[in-house]
Amino acid sequence: MPVLTIRNVPDETKSRLRIRAAEHGRSMEAEVRAILDSALRTPEPLENLGQAIRRHFGALGGVELELPERERLGDPPDLGA
Repeated sequence: MPVLTIRNVPDETKSRLRIRAAEHGRSMEAEVRAILDSALRTPEPLENLGQAIRRHFGALGGVELELPERERLGDPPDLGA
């Protein structure tokens, strides 16, 4: 497996990385691998608004609406005169 060396990491960044690694129970090296894997993972496609609404409210069931009859609005104006 290839080796990656990162130079000139600020002391504050290294300190935060050490703390974050300890919080997750891993070495700093393992934590860096996890961060890189997470950052470079192919994002899931975004769902559209309709899909989000269905996912959120789908368990509540549907609603049947009574639609009124459509009425004719009339003849279009005669623009040739």
